[in-house]
Amino acid sequence: MTQDPTSLLAQLARVATGLARIKGINETAPLQGATGGQGFKLQFDEWDWEIGVGLYGLYRHAASTGDQALIAALADWYDWQIGRGLPARQVNSTAPMLALCCLIDHVHRPAWEDLVQDWADWLVNGLAKTQDRGFQHTVKERQNDGELWDDTLFMTCLFLARAGKRFNRPDWIEEAVYQFHIHARYLSNPASGLWYHGWTFIGRHNFARAFWGRGNAWITIAIPELFDILPDMPMVSHRFLANVLAAQVRRLAELQNEQGFFHTLLDDPTSPIEASATAGFAYGIRRGIALGLLSPDLEPVAARAFAAVQSCIQPDGIVAHVSDGTPMGHDLDFYRRIPDIPAPYGQALTMLMLVEALSSVHSKNA
Repeated sequence: MTQDPTSLLAQLARVATGLARIKGINETAPLQGATGGQGFKLQFDEWDWEIGVGLYGLYRHAASTGDQALIAALADWYDWQIGRGLPARQVNSTAPMLALCCLIDHVHRPAWEDLVQDWADWLVNGLAKTQDRGFQHTVKERQNDGELWDDTLFMTCLFLARAGKRFNRPDWIEEAVYQFHIHARYLSNPASGLWYHGWTFIGRHNFARAFWGRGNAWITIAIPELFDILPDMPMVSHRFLANVLAAQVRRLAELQNEQGFFHTLLDDPTSPIEASATAGFAYGIRRGIALGLLSPDLEPVAARAFAAVQSCIQPDGIVAHVSDGTPMGHDLDFYRRIPDIPAPYGQALTMLMLVEALSSVHSKNA
């Protein structure tokens, strides 16, 4: 499919509109706030990871296109949520803080700056830690004692690194980078380069030993994003994380199917295709290439994934073949049975993929 700027911008607008239609998990509603086809109101009624990823995708879209209406829509959503009171702090409720930490560079809200700093300090000093001081994947439903999950790095550490950079807190930056190291130690499989969904210090095992697609995509995205936030990262961490990413992507290139998709279980072609993971890989690989972390020879992998996800964008902007939120599975069949739903993170990962493609086109035309 074409990648000319006009087409990409139209697709971005359609997917962003699809995000605005999502009111809750597996719940869509008529678009609100539209006037003559311009502008909309975000309706998602919960402060948690699903919309947190969506907000970051929408922010990147707004920042890349200079769309002040989208910035205003984001600010309105944060005003609404913060005004009515935020939920208890845990890993997943930290996800919306990443876009908020970006938004304070565009919207003057001193109270938001205070919230960002207070929440970042809580991650370092208040969030439960596992052995070796990893961020325990505590969520609203359960404490997950002693558990590390591959979701955590995107949900918490990108925010922590950006807050550290924004407020000149090297201790926050050091903690964010350390969490990448400790998660790689326990979740990255050295034989394949792929990442397990989780690790528990209670029993010391990787649960179902599942190479979960979207979980791996969080890593393919998070490592380049960390490099972008911290261009002056210490060389020892730079070398380590770049090699971790390269090993993962080399194996991913071997697991992509003929249509360009990746599967819910990456090494099981009988498991369902998964568009959000595929979008995340397309985005992360291209970001890695642009930052010099990955070989340009991997571009065809990203291009095939890009085209596959484009085919999932429906007329109403909702991205199809996005699997539901996925708790830790204790057997592989658990992952095969996860249903598809309309989800903010599916919209967001597709937006990130489109934003990166648009940036690449502009770079080539410059």
